[in-house]
Amino acid sequence: MTGIWPDIVAHGALIWQDLLQHVEIVFISVAIGCLIAIPMGIWLTRRPRLAEVVITVTGLIQTVPSLALLALVLPVLGVGLVPAVSALALYALLPILRNTYVGVRGVPAGTVECAKAMGMNRMQVLSRVELPLAAPVIVAGVRLSTVYLISWAVLAALIGGGGLGNLILEGLATYDFGLIIAGAVPAALLAIAAGLLLSWLQRALTPVGVRRLAAGERGAA
Repeated sequence: MTGIWPDIVAHGALIWQDLLQHVEIVFISVAIGCLIAIPMGIWLTRRPRLAEVVITVTGLIQTVPSLALLALVLPVLGVGLVPAVSALALYALLPILRNTYVGVRGVPAGTVECAKAMGMNRMQVLSRVELPLAAPVIVAGVRLSTVYLISWAVLAALIGGGGLGNLILEGLATYDFGLIIAGAVPAALLAIAAGLLLSWLQRALTPVGVRRLAAGERGAA
């Protein structure tokens, strides 16, 4: 650790600049993924037969190597931030889509029926019952996508997208191990920090009754 710290300090200004750009890339990509996947996941809960097909097709994107996907968007979108974000947003879709579908479908039917019996319409049941109960599962999908994208976003530098990958690529090109460390360590720490923050948010969104039930089951085990 003592050998890594001087490298980080020596490139402090570059790290800070690229770190902010890295956060921007990941944030925009995850936000786009959420805007597409969460409404789609909710829509698919009413069409379970179609859901299996859509989730499977979306999962095929995950099988495409990152470099290959970046290469595929180059002829259409060119280089820079836009193609990098577009490619990463595609990778963000599956965990968020799948968790949204599973979370909403996992709400007990009895709870939904009670809400309907109280006079709630479909939109009220969704906004006041299903989404609040499914929120921890949805956030878990967002957390998974975010952590993945923080590491994959390093490759955005290959097409001029910026981020911490700039330091790593420059270090590889100049055989400067210090630059590689200066890019890799902050990326790893950023992934850990994002995972912890979203884990806290997931716990905070979990209803108290569900947490107590889970705690009771663990105690009984």
